[in-house]
Amino acid sequence: MFQQSAPKTRLGSAIYIAELVYHNSVRAVRKTHGNAVMSILMNMLQTAIFVLAFYFMFMILGLRGTALRGDFMIYIMTGIFLYMTHSKTLGAVAGSEGPASPMMQHAPMNTAIAILSAMLSTLYIQMLSLFVILFIYDVAFNPFVLEEIHDPIGCIAMILLAWFSGAAIGMVLLAAKPWFPTPVSIISTVYQRANMIASGKMFVANTLPPAMLAMFDWNPLFHAIDQSRGYAFIDYNPRNSSWEYALYFSLVFLMIGLMGEFYTRKHASASWSARR
Repeated sequence: MFQQSAPKTRLGSAIYIAELVYHNSVRAVRKTHGNAVMSILMNMLQTAIFVLAFYFMFMILGLRGTALRGDFMIYIMTGIFLYMTHSKTLGAVAGSEGPASPMMQHAPMNTAIAILSAMLSTLYIQMLSLFVILFIYDVAFNPFVLEEIHDPIGCIAMILLAWFSGAAIGMVLLAAKPWFPTPVSIISTVYQRANMIASGKMFVANTLPPAMLAMFDWNPLFHAIDQSRGYAFIDYNPRNSSWEYALYFSLVFLMIGLMGEFYTRKHASASWSARR
């Protein structure tokens, strides 16, 4: 309260903001559990359960033959990992502290740090879960799984694209949430549930007829998943998807979300919390 704020250099300000983002990211990671390790393990377990559930579902329904030539688990993982990253990031950004949150009463805190922390904490957990599950699968089941991935860098880039698109859509929902809390909550839930099918993780885009393709190609996650399979499998060349579309879609939504968040922050009111 009685400290005087001295002018900082640009480097000092960048380090100070990075420190704030780091501490708030740690707080976001520990939200689900008091122990940070248990919080990460719970997320890994959730991702592993998703992978196993879809594996057995494909086996029971006899859909394994419709997958791509190559390691079947890589086919499953390229869908599950991107879907989880996209959905978790969208939920974390849309649920981050808004301008009327009590956290904003602390002087160094602002909405930009809260949003960035939500994004980075989700990316950290998802990437850690990815590497741990791949390591376990490589050691216990298929020692050559990493060699079978055609372009690992491209696959990681598509994971980052799914993360970025989830954050961009979450920004729009975050900006609209104080004005329409109930509709935004419903839209967020419906979108995440619809992506169980609309993300395209259960089928290959090249096999879809034009009528069905028109039902899915609006979704940036659909393009990111299909492109990731193109990088993962040497024999698959995705011709019905484009990572450029997902990138431009995300940039447009990010700009809309930033403008909406700026307008919302200028009209913030503490009474908004009573409407939720």
